[in-house]
Amino acid sequence: MSGAGVASRSAEQIPLATDLPVRLYMRALRQYQKLLNLRRLPSKDKVAVPTKDEDRWRNKEEGALFKRWRRTAPSAEAPKSTPAPATPTSQPSELLKFLAINALELSAPASDALLKSRSSEWFQLAGHPGSLAPAGPGTVWKRRAAGDHPAHNPERDAYEALAACPHMRSAIPRYYRELEYGGERFIELQDLLHGFRDPHVMDVKMGTRTFLEDEVSNARDRPDLYEKMVRLDPKAPTDSEHAARAVTKLRYMQFREQQSASAEQGFRIEAVKLPGQPPLTDLQKVREPHQIASTVARFLGNNEGARRAILARLREIRDLFERSDFFKTHEIVGSSIFIIYDDERVGAWLIDFAKTRNVPDGLRVDHRAKWEQGNHEEGFLYGLDRLIQTIENVKPLTQSHEAPAEPDVSR
Repeated sequence: MSGAGVASRSAEQIPLATDLPVRLYMRALRQYQKLLNLRRLPSKDKVAVPTKDEDRWRNKEEGALFKRWRRTAPSAEAPKSTPAPATPTSQPSELLKFLAINALELSAPASDALLKSRSSEWFQLAGHPGSLAPAGPGTVWKRRAAGDHPAHNPERDAYEALAACPHMRSAIPRYYRELEYGGERFIELQDLLHGFRDPHVMDVKMGTRTFLEDEVSNARDRPDLYEKMVRLDPKAPTDSEHAARAVTKLRYMQFREQQSASAEQGFRIEAVKLPGQPPLTDLQKVREPHQIASTVARFLGNNEGARRAILARLREIRDLFERSDFFKTHEIVGSSIFIIYDDERVGAWLIDFAKTRNVPDGLRVDHRAKWEQGNHEEGFLYGLDRLIQTIENVKPLTQSHEAPAEPDVSR
């Protein structure tokens, strides 16, 4: 099953009092496309496009949306024997209002008002605020990373390459396209939260190094980074650094990695979302093994079936990663594994490729070796090994003698 989920009935299966709402629905979709005039950008490589199955999925989603509108629209209708009024009834107006919120794949990234209308269905767990916006049922727009050269989009390139890789396409969100809106560029991706009901969610940043080598190539001492370090930990600078009141960018970035679990464990828990609760994002200091185990145990609760399914999925991702030629020649810096489960399904995907870079010609990386300047190792697989081991060893919060049903694994 896909993490986006599918609706169970198509539009043709939903009984309608009249075909007017369907015609208005299709007209509204066409008008949105014309008015917004979204411009698709050419890609140098083949881009994944919706297949016939995905077209049917969209049709099913439209049917599900219309079904929801029928449930929430005013129930008072004129009897069938009553002649239709000369002026439009409130029913098409309600439908168009509903479409304005739900047909967002044809509009700009959602405004604050629209996000409030969808707040019970969608949230951004981690990452830069405002970098993601719901684009429609089952998709999100992700804003291009700041600082990228206009002619170079590493995240788009990574998604296109991985979407074409037979090993990795099932381990990443479905990639649809790159587009431009309002002078900014976005990529459209599968919304991994779509189809889950009030799920448990965990975002895990992978690797022992989460900064690019060229970010720390300048060896100049910087007073501003010294001040940042002292604010975080007054005892962190050495005597010589205190005397100079300055540190290099490399020294500061490695200090930051050591403040979290990244340096030792090869991963850190960025955020956790539990059902009915706001996201927990203040987890930077969760770095000791017992703290990590406690956080993972809280995420898993007493759901042994979900734990086994998550482990199986993470082992599958590891196996696919090791078999992929793409990862033999690319450093995967700052990427995450996104884990979701609810009462029925489990999913885990590799996400975030804004800092994925091709390594120099002739170099190969194994993603487990210790990083040294120039070898481009980032410890992704080292961290994944440790994450799997942590979940294998975690003990449930409470004991239960009932064996829960095995959840479906979404891909």
